[in-house]
This record gives sequence, structure tokens and C-alpha cells, in this order.
Amino acid sequence: MNNTIKKILLIVGIIIVGYGIYTLVAPEASIGIGDLSIEAQDNDNSYVTIALGLASIALSFLGRKK
Repeated sequence: MNNTIKKILLIVGIIIVGYGIYTLVAPEASIGIGDLSIEAQDNDNSYVTIALGLASIALSFLGRKK
């Protein structure tokens, strides 16, 4: 694999994993009234995003060096 493609896959993979972790941790919606606070999260898509980022990072490390 070309060295430039490996670097691009690595950078994109790191960005995708970071975004996936952010969506996993950050709540989507929150409502606060006085002392009462309600937060809602949907983490289904963030696991897929993290897996795709890890796959991209793994692909960037595969291949033979010339």
C-alpha cells in the first residue's frame, strides 16, 4: 500500500475514533428544571463509529514495507 494512503487512513481513523468516543460520552439531550435534571443518550451508532475507526487504524498498519 502507498505510504500516503497509510498516513491518510491513520489520521482518518484517529479522528473517527475520537468522534465515536465523544458521541459515546456526551449526552444528546438534557433538560434541567431546578434540582431535577434529565439526560438522554443513544449510544448505538457510536460503537459502530469506533469500530470503523479502529478498522481504519488497523488497515494503516498492514502492508509490507519496501
